[in-house]
Amino acid sequence: MTSTAAKGGLNGARARALLLVLSGTIFLEGIDVAMLAVAVPSIRSDLGLGTGAAAWVMSAYVLGYAGFTLLGGRAADLLGRRRMFLTWLTVFVLFSGLGGLATDALILIVARFMTGVAAAFMTPAALSLITTSYEEGPRRNQALLVFAGTAAGGFSLGLVIGGLLTELGWRWVFFAPVLLASGLLAAALRVIPPQPAPGRTGTGFDALGALTAAGAMLLLAFGVVRLEHGLHDWQLTAGAVLAGLLLLLAFVRVERRSRAPLVRLGFLRNRATVRADLGAMLFVGAFFGFQFILTLYLQELRGWSSLRTAIALVVMGCDAVLAPTLTPRLVNRFGNVPVAFTGFLLAILAYGLFLPVGMDWAYAAMFPTLVLAGTAFALAYGPLTIAATDGVAEHEQGLASGLLHTSTQFGSALGISAVTAVYGLSLNGTTPTDILTAYRTALTVPVAMVILGATTMALGVRSTFQGRGAVSISGSAAERDQPRTTGTRPRDINKADEKPQTTGSR
Repeated sequence: MTSTAAKGGLNGARARALLLVLSGTIFLEGIDVAMLAVAVPSIRSDLGLGTGAAAWVMSAYVLGYAGFTLLGGRAADLLGRRRMFLTWLTVFVLFSGLGGLATDALILIVARFMTGVAAAFMTPAALSLITTSYEEGPRRNQALLVFAGTAAGGFSLGLVIGGLLTELGWRWVFFAPVLLASGLLAAALRVIPPQPAPGRTGTGFDALGALTAAGAMLLLAFGVVRLEHGLHDWQLTAGAVLAGLLLLLAFVRVERRSRAPLVRLGFLRNRATVRADLGAMLFVGAFFGFQFILTLYLQELRGWSSLRTAIALVVMGCDAVLAPTLTPRLVNRFGNVPVAFTGFLLAILAYGLFLPVGMDWAYAAMFPTLVLAGTAFALAYGPLTIAATDGVAEHEQGLASGLLHTSTQFGSALGISAVTAVYGLSLNGTTPTDILTAYRTALTVPVAMVILGATTMALGVRSTFQGRGAVSISGSAAERDQPRTTGTRPRDINKADEKPQTTGSR
């Protein structure tokens, strides 16, 4: 695979500047979500929003993001990564600004939906720019770990920043990302090198595939978000999920017949990629589900302010320090999958320690869980990102990035919705004891998700050590999934096993 860095002649300083800008983008996405989560109560009070409208302010972003990420990732491959990144970063700026100017629920919900759509195109483009700008191996993996750590750090710091900005006025929660994104846009125009236009195949764009894919993702995301309503109006939730699955089947049928498919279905036979995406969905879902219940426990049951809660949770941001420092050394020694598996085990321990949470637990009692959760994120998320994109052809890096971000967005929505639904179903009264019991029951959801994720990753650990023992940081996901054969490189085996490229492939 020839890297863009090599093609564009990026020197050390230029490569670092590129990574800084692209990591700044995922940091922007992280603080945007976190700040809004803190500001929703103030927005609801100021605009007079009902409970349903307030929920849609949060859900609209998830729908836009999860619904279009797969399409966004493939668009980066087909239409140009630099073009997609710059275009949708601009859209992000515009609609984030509109959110800050909103005077009613409808404008705010539309602004959040379009901001999510912008992130769905912008974020996979940023990740695929990294994977195609650094040679596969230690340098790329280091860059991906920095990118992953910045994403987690953005969310952790966003909680604190959101608390501070909300004190000034909730509109600053929207205007601050506008300022940051505008600076990133100006820098991106300078540091992202021009790229040749993607090859034209003459077969046209797979519009029907794009339509069915986006429709399926939107309906499935809607159904997942509505899980938090529990049994209330369950017919709508079930109908959305069923319609989404039917559209997904239609999408598969369209792709099989298309001369230039939006998604090459053979790509999904890559076991390492599918395992990494599934693991990321479960891990992120557990992380956000736990953090959601923890926030409710601290604010609603303990009466902590949003700012005090945010400061208490900032220790979970240790992943932003550990991901680019400790994790690369561990990955270099043991390989991506074993390190990610260790992250899952730490997450099981972290969430399990919090299950017996009491009515008046001191912060010292919560501290081990918070540190372990942050460390688990540092060990799991970055290696999963590497595993989801390693060994993938350059012209499909956007697709790999889109699948990864689709998985994480569905995971976050599933985690929050599932813990909310379980909490609602297990709440049998309004006393503090009843509420605490419901919280404890809901906390079993993130524990179950990381146990399931650890089981999934254990299959990869077995393949890793059966095939080649401890792998180096430069090993690709394809290499890790294939046994060594004398005289034949594992990547050559994979290439031989792939089906010939369709007319629509570059």
